[in-house]
Amino acid sequence: MPDKLTKEQRHLCMSHIRGKNTRPELIVRKYLFTHGFRFRVNVKKLPGTPDIVLRKYHTVIFVNGCFWHGHEGCPYFVLPKSNVEFWNNKITRNRERDLKNRIKLRDMGWHVIQLWECQLKPKVREQNLEGLVYTLNKMMLLNYQVKLYDTAPETSKNLPVAAEETTDYSIKT
Repeated sequence: MPDKLTKEQRHLCMSHIRGKNTRPELIVRKYLFTHGFRFRVNVKKLPGTPDIVLRKYHTVIFVNGCFWHGHEGCPYFVLPKSNVEFWNNKITRNRERDLKNRIKLRDMGWHVIQLWECQLKPKVREQNLEGLVYTLNKMMLLNYQVKLYDTAPETSKNLPVAAEETTDYSIKT
């Protein structure tokens, strides 16, 4: 089916699509702020300019649109029927760029969380945002324990530990 808009009208519509302060980003930021999290937005010094940066948690959050970032298996990601080659190349480049940025951030020691637009739809929003808060709190505990261990005096690292002789801690059902 051909496009109902002229080339100029389509260009105008596409030029109004925002890359920052999108509705999904604002939903996540508002939720995090009301739950006591403090963060920075669109930090350009980090690879990929993450949407939300929580330095205290050493975590970055990307809030991605399902269409623009090619969310596999999502009903909101459908390639347009016109100019298929252009859109396929564009979304493939976006995916590759996203992957490279996530790898760079992880190599720098950051935790990377990727939220999708479909995860912020009204029916599943609360559950996913609660899961995000739970994950951030868990990361904080893990980071805190690592810092405690790293700052402990050298002598305490060599102390004998009184525990069971077995090291198999697998869960038996």
